[in-house]
Amino acid sequence: MNGPAVRGATLALAAAAAVATAACAPSSGSRGTGVYLLLDTSGTYREELDKAEQIINYTLSRLDANDSFAVARIDTGSFSEKDIIAKVTFDDRPSTANMQKRKFSQTVADFLDHVEPAQHTDITGGLLQAVEWLNEKEPARKTVLIFSDLEEDLDEGYVRDITVPLDGFEVIALNVTKLRTDNLDPRNYLGRLEEWRERVEAEGGTWRVINDLDRLEGLFDT
Repeated sequence: MNGPAVRGATLALAAAAAVATAACAPSSGSRGTGVYLLLDTSGTYREELDKAEQIINYTLSRLDANDSFAVARIDTGSFSEKDIIAKVTFDDRPSTANMQKRKFSQTVADFLDHVEPAQHTDITGGLLQAVEWLNEKEPARKTVLIFSDLEEDLDEGYVRDITVPLDGFEVIALNVTKLRTDNLDPRNYLGRLEEWRERVEAEGGTWRVINDLDRLEGLFDT
């Protein structure tokens, strides 16, 4: 099989395993869980996107009936439903949920096979879109995952100096890679992490960073 075919088959198997795991998992609550994953597609971070499949399949394995999940890209202007790659609320029938997870995985795999690097990085716009989508779903638990180096790079004319209402949201940054400038001066990297932590917490949310993707077991355990 070629690369995309292998990836599709792998994701299909992962989705089936995810359904089996989810069927054994306890209910996440009467109103369920909502997860919104933002994928940075800008510049050199495009090369990191293959790692996102690991996060997506793990997330699928932890979601249950009536839970909601969306994956969206971060690009030049991310406050748009057009940037949502896949979205779903899982049915309470296991066979239907199984099909939903297979379709979700394949849709994301197709996107990853063909995505072109974005010119700019509108993290704030993506975060706003995540809040809007999760608020509409009204889950008991709202989690935003940001797969990015956290370097926001806005195009001319985009205004993002605004408050993002994050009260009741958990924001988790994943795979925050170091830029070339970070190697020259590590204060840039540490400052970027601290800036986002302060911003999320000031707007009412909680903040975590997970860079070791081999240790995702704690992603939804807090």
